Amino acid sequence: MSTAFDLAVQPGGLATLTFDLPDKSVNVFTRTVLDELGEVIESLSARRDIRCLVLASGKEDNFVAGADIDEIADVTDPALAEQGARLGQRLFQSWNELPFPTIAAVRGSCVGGGTELSLASDYILISDRKSVRIGLPEVRIGIVPAWGGCSRLPTRIGLTAALDIIVAGKSVDGRRAFKIGLADALLPEPTFLQEAHRFAQEVLQGRPPAKRRRELKSTLLDGNPIGRKVVFSQARKRVLERTGGHYPAALRAIEVVEVGVRRGLEAGLEAEARATGELAVGEVCKSLIHIFKLMEAANRVGTAAESGQPEIREAAVLGAGVMGGGIAQLLADRVDIPVRLKDVGTEPLATGMAHADAIFQKKVKRRRLTRPEAAEKMNLLLPSLDYAGFQRVDLVIEAIVEDLEIKQKVFAEVAARVGSEVILASNTSSLSVDLIGRDTPNPERVVGMHFFNPVHRMPLVEVIEGPKTSPRTVQTVLAVCRRLGKTPVVVQDGPGFLVNRLLTFYMAEALWLLSEGREIEEIDGAMSDWGMPMGPLALIDAVGIDVAVKVSHILSEAFGDRLALPTWVGHLDDPRRLGMKTGSGFYLYKGGERTKPDPEIHRALGLAEPTGSGALGPLVDRMVLPMVNEAARCLAEQVVRSPSDLDLAMILGTGFPPFRGGLCRWADLQGIEHLVESLARLAEQHGERFSPSEALVQAAEGGGIYPTYS
Repeated sequence: MSTAFDLAVQPGGLATLTFDLPDKSVNVFTRTVLDELGEVIESLSARRDIRCLVLASGKEDNFVAGADIDEIADVTDPALAEQGARLGQRLFQSWNELPFPTIAAVRGSCVGGGTELSLASDYILISDRKSVRIGLPEVRIGIVPAWGGCSRLPTRIGLTAALDIIVAGKSVDGRRAFKIGLADALLPEPTFLQEAHRFAQEVLQGRPPAKRRRELKSTLLDGNPIGRKVVFSQARKRVLERTGGHYPAALRAIEVVEVGVRRGLEAGLEAEARATGELAVGEVCKSLIHIFKLMEAANRVGTAAESGQPEIREAAVLGAGVMGGGIAQLLADRVDIPVRLKDVGTEPLATGMAHADAIFQKKVKRRRLTRPEAAEKMNLLLPSLDYAGFQRVDLVIEAIVEDLEIKQKVFAEVAARVGSEVILASNTSSLSVDLIGRDTPNPERVVGMHFFNPVHRMPLVEVIEGPKTSPRTVQTVLAVCRRLGKTPVVVQDGPGFLVNRLLTFYMAEALWLLSEGREIEEIDGAMSDWGMPMGPLALIDAVGIDVAVKVSHILSEAFGDRLALPTWVGHLDDPRRLGMKTGSGFYLYKGGERTKPDPEIHRALGLAEPTGSGALGPLVDRMVLPMVNEAARCLAEQVVRSPSDLDLAMILGTGFPPFRGGLCRWADLQGIEHLVESLARLAEQHGERFSPSEALVQAAEGGGIYPTYS
């Protein structure tokens, strides 16, 4: 008897099959569950009392989460991966061939295999609940939809819309699913089950609602070979522009879809299985699954933190700049609480409020909020020139100028105006949390919450634990981060914390390369080609040259010769040349967009004109290996708890290429002994700043960073 599926048949032939995996918060297709499903389908095919069947979930917020990712992670044999794909295909085809209509009633998250089972059903019904998502995210873990998704989705919604979902690994909400024809009906959440059964009764009585017609443009493109060729060509072009070809699953998915469109379902399923066999055992897939698991673990920490922690009912943000306004907007939007936004002048307050409103309006434009909802959330932001009302807040986040004395003064001021249990958090990017809260009573409530810019988009928050910060404070802040939709990583107090510390070594080496006559685009291009979202010099421009230089000097003082900076860095103080925000830096900018390297930058800095030349490989080593070296030191010093946390922070905070699995995982795959030797050679050529750290040497002796520090 199945333990995951429950069948109920009503008089008249309407049946409901409920999928409810015991002892799990979500439904997943493990091998055991698939075997059970096979037995259920075989039994259903022999029934004569069923005239229509509704597939539902016993989970409140989940329909089916797809295949068991652990089973995908463990497969090392292409033949076994291919076999797993064909098993799911056979089952879902058998489901599709049941002798009565089937209806997938999607009321919660439905992704991967869940979507593919829905596509094998005759009808898909979906709830209008905002949290409901349906899609095919497989390419995000380095594989393709392999249980019929690549073959069936284009038939249902058209080629262009299908490629948009499959190639990007997208999930859409119920309204979008209905609009594009993925769902046959959009049902109101409060009466979803009743409406689903009413729909089923119509089907049972032979009066099914008419299928939605696709847009004329889609029909015309899909219906002729030239149109299809254009669609596939454009899809490949977009993927290459977005990924640089580093993610083979996206390109392979296009290829698989093309086979199904040209040659039919059977050929499409065969192409899905073969692609899965090849991709599932590849290093990119394993790296992306590694990251997926890191994300899951980090989110579990946040979930656990919520239990028994103080409720945050009202908050305050000090400083209405870009960061402060962004943090305040996020609190109002995601936590849905009143937020006092304080600054010393009306002009910065107006700027901060305008910044927050602009973010809300973008969400309205993208239909993630209605105008009334956006207005309601804006009303939660309370601009203030003083500390009035601060006695009611539970959390204060400081986001003022990066100056230790000013931060200390402000912390002392606010501490005198709030309760002794109120958490005082600093958004500092480089200053000691312990020193910031030095003159603050109850130092156990002082913590760092380092957001990354832009706040509403960057997923990472470094939660900085000072030497006096209480575990209760850390846990509460972790829960707040999760409510904000952020992934938190706990790091210890210290110069630059984690991300900025490692990133500064990366950017500093780019400056040395510039000193040696390398071209700006050559330096940045080497790292962009390697997979970084932008090169180090473009990144300095984006951060702001003034900010980057200030942080670099702070960390250079802390770390001495191993973070030596070229002498000309002291000339990067021209207020007209601060990067993107002034329109010129290492590059020139027009309308906020980078155009070309500034032809005057070398003369302005007293540098010789670049000579360029040389292989790109050594450039990458010059910039990446110092980060690896420093990462080992961070782990040895327990700045961060594990290589997993470090990898996650670098991916989410810097855009470190996910397909490489994270800085530590990448280093392990290269071989730590090999990297130690490379650093030693670089030290001979360029100075002691490259000398392999004792921590990295120990990691080499221990078989890698993960084996040594996990």
